[in-house]
Amino acid sequence: MLKIDIPSQTLAYHTFEQTNLPSPPNGTETEVNGDLVLLFEDEEEAVAYLDELEDYAEDLDANAPEKAVINALIGAINNDGFVQSYLQ
Repeated sequence: MLKIDIPSQTLAYHTFEQTNLPSPPNGTETEVNGDLVLLFEDEEEAVAYLDELEDYAEDLDANAPEKAVINALIGAINNDGFVQSYLQ
């Protein structure tokens, strides 16, 4: 299982409930410190979700409220060391 941590200052657990963004295939969980954790079976699944988010982002207006959230998700997945290794 691949877990990608996003600091609570960036996104909250209820982010997916408040937006129409697609959720990760294996869902999310919250760490004790409040950080949001995206759950994936493996790096391949994370990259597929990243592609889905990037496609979704292309359809959003630049001023859409979800834009900052989706950019944070894309950045967190792109910056994950395991995902980077998989992409290379």
